[in-house]
Amino acid sequence: MLRMLIRPRRPARLGRAASLAVAVSGGCVALAACGPVQMGSAAIVGGHRITTATLTTEVSDLSSYYNAHHSKVQLTFSVSQMPQEVLAWLVRFQVRDQLANREGITVSAGDVQRAIAEITAQSAQSGGATSLTNLAAANGLPPNLVSSDLGRYQAVANLLVARFDGGVNPTSQTAQQALNNQFNHAQCLAAKSLDIKINPQFGRLDYNQLAIVASPDTLSAPGPGASPTPSASPSAKPQLSPPC
Repeated sequence: MLRMLIRPRRPARLGRAASLAVAVSGGCVALAACGPVQMGSAAIVGGHRITTATLTTEVSDLSSYYNAHHSKVQLTFSVSQMPQEVLAWLVRFQVRDQLANREGITVSAGDVQRAIAEITAQSAQSGGATSLTNLAAANGLPPNLVSSDLGRYQAVANLLVARFDGGVNPTSQTAQQALNNQFNHAQCLAAKSLDIKINPQFGRLDYNQLAIVASPDTLSAPGPGASPTPSASPSAKPQLSPPC
């Protein structure tokens, strides 16, 4: 079973990867809008809609890739949970963009390319025997978003951490934790400023990991043998409001 994870909340040079963990049993998912969020919206982030149509398209891309490469992509949750995984990534990308805006960070094409190369190298160094695209798909990220969105997501973290630590990696556990906390606090403030609303059809936002976790009685039951949680790696106790 694939165990490589790219942690979404950790800056690149602390956790050195962005979290991707997923699973699917095959097939496709139909999405419909419901709940108090605007009709046709899966989420509203900073006043901008992530439409159910957009989510459906991205889920379809992920599902199609998995169906074509299932022998190389090991997934860990049922197909009914795919929308939560994909939606979480769409929200994370917007939070990271907001973090860049708040911190005055400009990301170049070279920064994105270096970030992708870094993640790929880390996977190889950790004994990963799969491509970055397969790793992304295995962890809920549609392959078409890897080179652009994931690259920018990671590049923002790289640049902000370099600013915080002056380009020198912390040498002690205490210093590393302090740097990690500094980054997470900045990202929390960015998320808080966006006033994120998730359509309850898909769940609720766990601010600890920027993951989508279940709302009571709103998600389909997982298939046989599947994990009962809709999120790749939800907190033991979800943080349902920004802790900052």
